[in-house]
Amino acid sequence: MTDTSDVNWYSNDAATFGDRIAAAREGQGLSQKDLAKKLGVATKTLDGWENDLSEPRANRLQMLAGLLNVSMPWLLTGEGDGPDGPSDSGEPLELREVMAEMRMLRTQMSQAADRIGVLEKRLRTAVADSAA
Repeated sequence: MTDTSDVNWYSNDAATFGDRIAAAREGQGLSQKDLAKKLGVATKTLDGWENDLSEPRANRLQMLAGLLNVSMPWLLTGEGDGPDGPSDSGEPLELREVMAEMRMLRTQMSQAADRIGVLEKRLRTAVADSAA
C-alpha cells in the first residue's frame, strides 16, 4: 500500500471543477436532486456543472461552497478547505459527521474573523472622523 497522505486529490492537475463539486456533494451525503433543490437550480444544471459542461454564476458558487462546507478557492482550484481525498480507512458515519461539523465550524470562525477585521476598520475610520 502506498502513502497517499501528501497527495492533493483535488488539485487542478488531478481533478476538474466538476469533480470537486461531485466529491464534496457525495461527501455531504447529498444526491444531485437534493443539492439542486437546495441551490434552487434544476438537476440538469447541477449535472452540467459536475460534468464540466457549464459553470455556476458567482452567487451560486458562493451558495455551493456554503452548502458543501468547502471554501470557494477549493471549489475553483482544489486548494484550501475541502474534503480529504479518498481513503482506505472506511471511517464510520459518526466520525465523518464530526469531521464535517469541525470543517463547518472552521469556516464559520474564519468568516467571523474576516468580519471582525472589517468592523475594526470601520471603527478606526469612525474614530478618526469624529476626532477631526
